Amino acid sequence: MKKIKITQVRSAVDRPIRQKRSLEALGIRKMHQTVEHEATPQILGIVDAVKHLVSVEEL
Repeated sequence: MKKIKITQVRSAVDRPIRQKRSLEALGIRKMHQTVEHEATPQILGIVDAVKHLVSVEEL
């Protein structure tokens, strides 16, 4: 399975609680933090919900 690297590039302040919880589910807690996940459909769905707050790179 492919891996992806997700980095938060925009703030979650003044965002809906659903978007904040999506970042928490990905394991992102602060700005410019990077996490790696396998590219499963579930993870890609969460990333799609907050695509305007994060940058994604394939590894």
